[in-house]
Amino acid sequence: MPETTDVKRADDRNQEKVRKTSQGREVFKRLLGSRSAVIGLVFLGIFVIITIFADYIAPYDYKLLSGMPLQKPGAEHLFGTDQMGRDLFSRVVYGARYSISLGLVGTLIGMVIGMLFGCLAGYYGGLVDEIIMRLTDVIQSIPSILMSMAWSVVLGPGLFNTMLALGLSNVAAVARLQRASILNIRKMEYIDAATVTNCSDLRVVGRHIIPNAFAPVLVRASMDIGSVIISAAGLSFLGMGIQPPMPEWGALLSAGRDYIRNAPYLCLYPGVVLSVFVLAINLFGNGLRDAMDPKLKR
Repeated sequence: MPETTDVKRADDRNQEKVRKTSQGREVFKRLLGSRSAVIGLVFLGIFVIITIFADYIAPYDYKLLSGMPLQKPGAEHLFGTDQMGRDLFSRVVYGARYSISLGLVGTLIGMVIGMLFGCLAGYYGGLVDEIIMRLTDVIQSIPSILMSMAWSVVLGPGLFNTMLALGLSNVAAVARLQRASILNIRKMEYIDAATVTNCSDLRVVGRHIIPNAFAPVLVRASMDIGSVIISAAGLSFLGMGIQPPMPEWGALLSAGRDYIRNAPYLCLYPGVVLSVFVLAINLFGNGLRDAMDPKLKR
């Protein structure tokens, strides 16, 4: 009898793996069927290549002084030089590393902490849910950029502190989304079955709830990366984020605003690159949302 039970459990696990694999293939197929998602994915791939191979793509070191400040774009300096004579093209290329890192890590921090609080609120409910939800109400009543600025003032400037400030400002939204997903999943029969078989809360949440409630959070995270990068650029523009000489795109915009009349290219090129990346990540995020839930597609 125990052998039969073990065989049945192994069979169920294999069927579950096959089901998840087929679902993943279907999502990937629908994603590739979206023209906008493919365009966004292509541009994201280009930015990833630039980020990885920045040392080989950039013609100069981003800190190198050429002795020719505010030189207009030309053959020697493709995007021109800044007010200190540094090659702007090299600084924009290296800036991809800082800006994309801020977007990815800041979103990841917000997603992990938000999922933790969302799981606590959605699974346990009662007083725990009430306390967490009221806190999220208070936090979400404050615009995210103001929340990021507040955390930046508390933590101070710098790369890691800016990542942390951006991540903490997104915790409330992720927690609310995760809670809503878990409230629906808690009504499913397989959760009752796992509870009846004396599975611990940690096992139920980690094995059965989070994997099934992760899709909405993943879609939101893919679309949040762009807004996090814009918030990071805003903080750097205000002097509260990445500090010189790091060539983050927002910092480049901040440095070029004083010369926008005489050298508009100092703001033009970083701004265009930032806009293209945010557009690409939004196109991919919209395609991923439609692929994971075709009912939402208009």
